[in-house]
Amino acid sequence: MDKKIKHLGNLTGKVLLFGGVYSNLQALEALIEVAKQEGIPSENCICTGDIVGYCAQPEETIQTFKNWNPHSIVGNVEIQLTNNEDDCGCDFKSGSRCDNFSQQWYPYAKSKISRSALDYLSELPDHIKFTYNNFNVFVVHGSYSNVSEYIFKSTSWDVKQETFNNTNSDIILAGHSGLPFIDAKNNKTWINPGVIGMPANDGSTEVWYAILDDSTKPFSINFRKLAYNHTLTNRLMLNGLLPKSYAKTIVDGIWDNMEILPKAEQELQGKPIKL
Repeated sequence: MDKKIKHLGNLTGKVLLFGGVYSNLQALEALIEVAKQEGIPSENCICTGDIVGYCAQPEETIQTFKNWNPHSIVGNVEIQLTNNEDDCGCDFKSGSRCDNFSQQWYPYAKSKISRSALDYLSELPDHIKFTYNNFNVFVVHGSYSNVSEYIFKSTSWDVKQETFNNTNSDIILAGHSGLPFIDAKNNKTWINPGVIGMPANDGSTEVWYAILDDSTKPFSINFRKLAYNHTLTNRLMLNGLLPKSYAKTIVDGIWDNMEILPKAEQELQGKPIKL
Protein backbone atom coordinates (compact mmCIF):
# COMPACT_ATOMS: atom_id res chain seq x y z
CA MET A 1 0.00 0.00 0.00
CA ASP A 2 1.29 3.47 -0.87
CA LYS A 3 2.33 5.54 2.10
CA LYS A 4 0.80 8.95 2.72
CA ILE A 5 3.66 11.42 3.23
CA LYS A 6 3.05 15.04 4.22
CA HIS A 7 5.63 17.53 2.95
CA LEU A 8 6.09 20.58 5.17
CA GLY A 9 8.77 22.27 3.10
CA ASN A 10 11.43 24.23 4.97
CA LEU A 11 10.93 24.87 8.70
CA THR A 12 12.81 27.58 10.58
CA GLY A 13 12.96 28.69 14.18
CA LYS A 14 12.15 26.43 17.11
CA VAL A 15 10.41 23.11 16.37
CA LEU A 16 8.67 21.25 19.19
CA LEU A 17 8.96 17.44 18.99
CA PHE A 18 6.95 14.95 21.03
CA GLY A 19 5.14 11.64 20.85
CA GLY A 20 2.92 9.25 22.72
CA VAL A 21 0.23 11.51 24.13
CA TYR A 22 -1.56 8.28 25.13
CA SER A 23 -4.91 9.95 25.99
CA ASN A 24 -3.15 11.96 28.72
CA LEU A 25 -5.06 15.23 28.48
CA GLN A 26 -3.25 16.87 31.40
CA ALA A 27 0.18 16.31 29.83
CA LEU A 28 -1.05 17.59 26.47
CA GLU A 29 -2.44 20.76 28.06
CA ALA A 30 0.90 21.34 29.81
CA LEU A 31 2.80 20.91 26.54
CA ILE A 32 0.52 23.35 24.73
CA GLU A 33 1.37 25.88 27.44
CA VAL A 34 5.09 25.25 26.83
CA ALA A 35 4.61 25.95 23.12
CA LYS A 36 2.89 29.24 23.97
CA GLN A 37 5.61 30.26 26.40
CA GLU A 38 8.34 29.41 23.87
CA GLY A 39 6.52 31.22 21.07
CA ILE A 40 6.36 28.07 18.95
CA PRO A 41 3.38 28.10 16.57
CA SER A 42 1.39 24.89 16.09
CA GLU A 43 2.74 24.50 12.55
CA ASN A 44 6.18 24.03 14.12
CA CYS A 45 4.97 21.32 16.52
CA ILE A 46 5.32 17.69 15.44
CA CYS A 47 3.98 14.51 17.05
CA THR A 48 5.39 11.06 16.26
CA GLY A 49 2.02 9.35 16.74
CA ASP A 50 -0.02 7.45 19.34
CA ILE A 51 -2.21 10.35 20.38
CA VAL A 52 -4.46 7.70 21.91
CA GLY A 53 -3.29 5.19 24.48
CA TYR A 54 -3.24 4.07 28.08
CA CYS A 55 -4.86 6.99 29.91
CA ALA A 56 -8.46 7.90 30.64
CA GLN A 57 -9.42 10.69 28.22
CA PRO A 58 -9.01 9.61 24.58
CA GLU A 59 -11.85 11.70 23.14
CA GLU A 60 -10.98 14.86 25.06
CA THR A 61 -7.32 14.43 24.12
CA ILE A 62 -8.05 14.06 20.41
CA GLN A 63 -10.33 17.09 20.36
CA THR A 64 -7.79 19.22 22.25
CA PHE A 65 -5.05 18.04 19.92
CA LYS A 66 -7.21 18.82 16.89
CA ASN A 67 -7.99 22.32 18.14
CA TRP A 68 -4.31 23.03 18.82
CA ASN A 69 -3.59 21.75 15.29
CA PRO A 70 0.04 20.55 15.40
CA HIS A 71 1.35 18.14 12.79
CA SER A 72 1.22 14.42 13.53
CA ILE A 73 1.73 11.11 11.84
CA VAL A 74 -0.26 8.00 12.67
CA GLY A 75 0.99 5.62 15.30
CA ASN A 76 -0.02 1.98 15.37
CA VAL A 77 -2.91 2.86 17.69
CA GLU A 78 -4.40 5.35 15.23
CA ILE A 79 -4.09 2.82 12.41
CA GLN A 80 -5.84 0.13 14.42
CA LEU A 81 -8.63 2.42 15.58
CA THR A 82 -9.42 3.80 12.13
CA ASN A 83 -9.37 0.27 10.69
CA ASN A 84 -11.78 -0.85 13.44
CA GLU A 85 -9.34 -3.51 14.62
CA ASP A 86 -9.69 -5.29 17.94
CA ASP A 87 -6.14 -4.78 19.26
CA CYS A 88 -3.59 -2.00 19.47
CA GLY A 89 -1.23 -3.44 16.87
CA CYS A 90 1.83 -3.31 19.11
CA ASP A 91 2.76 -6.91 18.25
CA PHE A 92 3.02 -7.85 21.91
CA LYS A 93 3.73 -11.50 22.63
CA SER A 94 0.44 -13.30 23.17
CA GLY A 95 -0.25 -13.78 26.88
CA SER A 96 2.39 -11.27 27.98
CA ARG A 97 1.60 -8.61 30.57
CA CYS A 98 1.65 -5.91 27.87
CA ASP A 99 -0.76 -7.99 25.81
CA ASN A 100 -3.08 -8.51 28.78
CA PHE A 101 -3.03 -4.81 29.66
CA SER A 102 -3.77 -3.84 26.05
CA GLN A 103 -6.93 -5.94 26.24
CA GLN A 104 -8.12 -3.45 28.86
CA TRP A 105 -7.01 -0.02 27.67
CA TYR A 106 -7.52 -0.49 23.91
CA PRO A 107 -11.21 -1.52 24.08
CA TYR A 108 -11.77 1.32 26.57
CA ALA A 109 -10.24 3.85 24.19
CA LYS A 110 -12.15 2.42 21.24
CA SER A 111 -15.44 2.74 23.11
CA LYS A 112 -14.85 6.40 24.00
CA ILE A 113 -13.86 7.85 20.62
CA SER A 114 -16.41 9.68 18.51
CA ARG A 115 -16.93 9.45 14.77
CA SER A 116 -15.52 12.94 14.30
CA ALA A 117 -12.38 11.94 16.22
CA LEU A 118 -11.93 8.85 14.04
CA ASP A 119 -12.39 10.98 10.93
CA TYR A 120 -9.63 13.30 12.15
CA LEU A 121 -7.27 10.40 12.89
CA SER A 122 -7.95 8.87 9.47
CA GLU A 123 -6.60 12.00 7.77
CA LEU A 124 -3.21 11.84 9.48
CA PRO A 125 -0.28 10.89 7.23
CA ASP A 126 1.97 7.87 7.63
CA HIS A 127 5.05 10.08 7.58
CA ILE A 128 6.12 13.72 7.55
CA LYS A 129 9.17 15.17 5.83
CA PHE A 130 10.73 18.62 5.90
CA THR A 131 14.05 20.40 5.65
CA TYR A 132 15.69 22.14 8.57
CA ASN A 133 18.78 24.23 7.94
CA ASN A 134 19.49 22.16 4.80
CA PHE A 135 19.07 18.82 6.59
CA ASN A 136 16.46 16.39 5.27
CA VAL A 137 14.22 15.32 8.16
CA PHE A 138 11.80 12.39 8.07
CA VAL A 139 9.27 11.41 10.76
CA VAL A 140 8.41 7.76 11.49
CA HIS A 141 6.57 6.05 14.31
CA GLY A 142 8.55 2.83 14.73
CA SER A 143 10.61 2.58 11.55
CA TYR A 144 9.91 3.26 7.89
CA SER A 145 9.13 -0.37 7.13
CA ASN A 146 7.27 -1.25 10.35
CA VAL A 147 5.13 1.19 12.31
CA SER A 148 5.30 -1.13 15.37
CA GLU A 149 9.06 -1.73 15.38
CA TYR A 150 10.75 -0.91 18.68
CA ILE A 151 13.99 0.98 18.13
CA PHE A 152 16.07 2.07 21.12
CA LYS A 153 19.45 3.71 21.73
CA SER A 154 20.99 0.23 21.99
CA THR A 155 19.40 -1.01 18.75
CA SER A 156 22.00 -1.85 16.12
CA TRP A 157 22.90 1.04 13.84
CA ASP A 158 22.39 -1.27 10.86
CA VAL A 159 18.68 -1.39 11.77
CA LYS A 160 18.50 2.40 11.94
CA GLN A 161 20.49 2.77 8.73
CA GLU A 162 17.79 0.90 6.83
CA THR A 163 15.29 3.68 7.60
CA PHE A 164 17.79 6.35 6.55
CA ASN A 165 18.33 4.48 3.28
CA ASN A 166 14.61 4.12 2.63
CA THR A 167 13.90 7.81 3.26
CA ASN A 168 17.02 9.51 1.87
CA SER A 169 17.16 11.57 5.05
CA ASP A 170 19.79 13.05 7.34
CA ILE A 171 17.65 13.11 10.48
CA ILE A 172 15.01 10.61 11.60
CA LEU A 173 12.44 11.69 14.19
CA ALA A 174 10.87 8.59 15.70
CA GLY A 175 8.49 7.47 18.43
CA HIS A 176 6.89 4.24 19.67
CA SER A 177 9.60 3.05 22.07
CA GLY A 178 8.58 5.40 24.91
CA LEU A 179 12.17 6.37 25.74
CA PRO A 180 13.96 9.57 24.65
CA PHE A 181 17.38 9.24 23.04
CA ILE A 182 19.69 10.54 20.35
CA ASP A 183 22.06 8.42 18.28
CA ALA A 184 24.38 9.63 15.54
CA LYS A 185 26.74 8.01 13.06
CA ASN A 186 28.05 8.70 9.56
CA ASN A 187 26.54 12.22 9.54
CA LYS A 188 23.10 10.76 10.27
CA THR A 189 21.08 11.43 13.45
CA TRP A 190 18.24 9.42 14.97
CA ILE A 191 16.16 11.40 17.46
CA ASN A 192 13.41 10.05 19.68
CA PRO A 193 12.04 12.99 21.70
CA GLY A 194 10.26 10.66 24.11
CA VAL A 195 6.57 10.57 24.97
CA ILE A 196 4.44 12.90 27.07
CA GLY A 197 1.72 10.41 28.03
CA MET A 198 3.74 8.17 30.36
CA PRO A 199 7.04 8.44 32.28
CA ALA A 200 10.20 7.05 30.72
CA ASN A 201 10.84 4.31 33.32
CA ASP A 202 13.24 6.68 35.08
CA GLY A 203 11.50 6.98 38.43
CA SER A 204 10.17 10.47 37.68
CA THR A 205 6.61 11.67 37.20
CA GLU A 206 7.84 14.13 34.58
CA VAL A 207 7.72 13.18 30.89
CA TRP A 208 9.87 14.02 27.87
CA TYR A 209 9.81 16.15 24.74
CA ALA A 210 12.44 18.00 22.69
CA ILE A 211 12.97 21.27 20.86
CA LEU A 212 15.01 21.81 17.71
CA ASP A 213 16.56 25.27 17.59
CA ASP A 214 18.40 26.77 14.62
CA SER A 215 19.51 29.93 16.43
CA THR A 216 22.87 28.18 16.91
CA LYS A 217 24.13 26.73 13.64
CA PRO A 218 23.52 24.27 12.25
CA PHE A 219 20.98 23.54 15.04
CA SER A 220 20.68 22.28 18.61
CA ILE A 221 18.44 19.54 20.01
CA ASN A 222 17.27 20.23 23.54
CA PHE A 223 15.61 17.39 25.43
CA ARG A 224 13.34 18.63 28.19
CA LYS A 225 11.22 17.22 30.98
CA LEU A 226 7.59 18.20 31.38
CA ALA A 227 5.77 18.47 34.69
CA TYR A 228 1.98 18.27 34.60
CA ASN A 229 -0.98 17.43 36.83
CA HIS A 230 -0.09 13.73 37.07
CA THR A 231 -2.18 13.26 40.22
CA LEU A 232 -5.33 14.05 38.24
CA THR A 233 -4.25 11.73 35.42
CA ASN A 234 -3.69 8.96 37.94
CA ARG A 235 -7.05 9.53 39.64
CA LEU A 236 -8.94 9.46 36.33
CA MET A 237 -7.23 6.20 35.36
CA LEU A 238 -8.44 4.48 38.54
CA ASN A 239 -11.88 4.01 37.03
CA GLY A 240 -12.01 0.23 37.20
CA LEU A 241 -11.68 -0.07 33.43
CA LEU A 242 -7.99 0.63 32.90
CA PRO A 243 -4.91 -1.24 34.19
CA LYS A 244 -4.08 -0.14 37.73
CA SER A 245 -0.43 -0.83 36.97
CA TYR A 246 -0.39 1.90 34.32
CA ALA A 247 -2.03 4.32 36.74
CA LYS A 248 0.72 3.47 39.22
CA THR A 249 3.41 4.21 36.61
CA ILE A 250 2.00 7.73 36.28
CA VAL A 251 2.87 8.45 39.93
CA ASP A 252 6.04 6.40 40.49
CA GLY A 253 7.68 6.68 37.06
CA ILE A 254 8.46 2.95 36.88
CA TRP A 255 7.17 0.63 34.18
CA ASP A 256 5.22 -2.39 35.44
CA ASN A 257 7.31 -4.65 33.21
CA MET A 258 10.11 -4.37 30.69
CA GLU A 259 9.14 -7.03 28.17
CA ILE A 260 9.79 -4.82 25.16
CA LEU A 261 13.13 -3.46 26.39
CA PRO A 262 16.59 -4.71 25.38
CA LYS A 263 18.91 -5.57 28.26
CA ALA A 264 20.77 -2.25 28.04
CA GLU A 265 17.56 -0.29 28.56
CA GLN A 266 16.29 -2.67 31.25
CA GLU A 267 19.37 -1.90 33.32
CA LEU A 268 18.49 1.81 33.30
CA GLN A 269 15.16 1.37 35.10
CA GLY A 270 14.70 3.94 37.87
CA LYS A 271 17.81 5.87 36.89
CA PRO A 272 17.67 9.53 35.84
CA ILE A 273 17.99 10.03 32.09
CA LYS A 274 20.77 12.37 31.06
CA LEU A 275 20.50 13.92 27.59
